[in-house]
Amino acid sequence: MLNTENNNKNKALFIGHTYIDVTISADEIPTGDDKAIAHDYDFGIGGNATVAAITCAKLKVPTVLQASVAPDILGDVVVKKYESYGIELHRRDVEKTSLSLVLPNDGKRAILRARNTNYTGKWPDVLLENVKVLHLDGHQPEAALEYAQKCREQGILTSLDGGGMRSNTLELLKYIDVAVVAMRLCEQLEMTPEETIRWMQKEYNTPVAAVTMGEMGMIYAENGGPIKKIKALKIPKDKILDTTGAGDIYHGAYVVSYMMDSSKTWEEHFVFARAASSLSIQRMGTEASIPTLDEIQAFLEKPEHRKV
Repeated sequence: MLNTENNNKNKALFIGHTYIDVTISADEIPTGDDKAIAHDYDFGIGGNATVAAITCAKLKVPTVLQASVAPDILGDVVVKKYESYGIELHRRDVEKTSLSLVLPNDGKRAILRARNTNYTGKWPDVLLENVKVLHLDGHQPEAALEYAQKCREQGILTSLDGGGMRSNTLELLKYIDVAVVAMRLCEQLEMTPEETIRWMQKEYNTPVAAVTMGEMGMIYAENGGPIKKIKALKIPKDKILDTTGAGDIYHGAYVVSYMMDSSKTWEEHFVFARAASSLSIQRMGTEASIPTLDEIQAFLEKPEHRKV
């Protein structure tokens, strides 16, 4: 269950799957034998928990990451990227690097993925001695479940990015303290967001159950209490360049807020995360769109950015 007493623990642990994101800004995507010129592009790390981990590291929280790394040229790039953020990387070998082609368009984005999850060995053993938070996205199903169980037993906060139903989602929820799921998962369950929260509370006793709803904001409830809403900030449409990774940054940012001060309310943690994701959508790229701590704090100095 939730534990705010681990003040001597200073690391956040993430388990996920690494992608290389290639984001291309273009008016059209050619087909057949046509050719076109793009306006711009970005190249960087992608993946749910992996981007959340980079967010955490960029915001100056000691970060541990267990993630897929392939023995190819792009794998070398991945390792250097993680090293540049000071992330303590525990690599799990995979046959080849996974890729995502991201195409932002009119406030939305299309994604074409080439995923390789052919792991060539067991996951590494990460020590939990100084870990205060574990964040999962369901990738590496067996490893995610093992660490969720261990962390729950040791009173380490467990967090889940429930972007959609995975093979281990229902089992993982038994050990999750903060479950922040997307509308897609609600649709897969054939439930409304409110019903999904009540379901997590009833079936799994989830201490903090939340649903993110994009432009409609997010709703959440704590310890079986009433459902509360946090509105989305109104960002002018002409300033929204790329929404890719905004959700992952949101997850990483509320982990950061909890790591910085676990005595704050979850409303405060989610408002901090909303600020980070609101800034991110005004930039192109996934990794490149993560704001700095100074930028988030300056953004939150405006009263309208703190309203719920």
